[in-house]
Amino acid sequence: MASIEQPQIYLITPPEIELSKFPDQLARVLDSTEIACVRLALSTRDEDRISRAADVVRETCHARDVAIVISEHLVLAERLGLDGVHLTDGSRLVRKTRKDLGDDAIVGAFCAASRHDGMTAGEMGADYVAFGPVGTTPLGDGSVAEHDLFEWWSQMIEVPVVAEGALNTDIIRALSPVTDFFGIGDEIWNNEDPVAKLTELRTAF
Repeated sequence: MASIEQPQIYLITPPEIELSKFPDQLARVLDSTEIACVRLALSTRDEDRISRAADVVRETCHARDVAIVISEHLVLAERLGLDGVHLTDGSRLVRKTRKDLGDDAIVGAFCAASRHDGMTAGEMGADYVAFGPVGTTPLGDGSVAEHDLFEWWSQMIEVPVVAEGALNTDIIRALSPVTDFFGIGDEIWNNEDPVAKLTELRTAF
């Protein structure tokens, strides 16, 4: 898999979404370009709020044949008719999640900058592994998923890889040859016009 086609976009929702506005925003983004998958990644732990958000996001995505996964909430993924789950603690729960959700569900694992964790997640049945942040950010512990990690992964490992966290056009340009997906979220939602920002980032693919 060393010769990767152009990377695809893996869209990540903002941590807080306003139900009156976000579905329209999301629809515009989904209609503007091809999106491989959407991750519902809310900061709230309130089940009711997550469920309401998941319903509107799922409708918007499924109307366009775009898969939707949810961060962490295994039980809700099934109950709300979502396509799978994105695990945020590396490979720890991959095997159990795969068993619980079955072969058809999408199971992804965020493995920070750990090559070992990524390989373990892949061996346990993850559909993709995400590494990040790829840029410097005040969040997290200051570690960055370096270019070498993606380069090694794209040459050695079959499991698709997502680059995410603090992306900009320079990082995207550098990582494009060695990643399958770019996990794009706050990079566009913090903008007046998410579609225009996404188009700008795409030029670096």
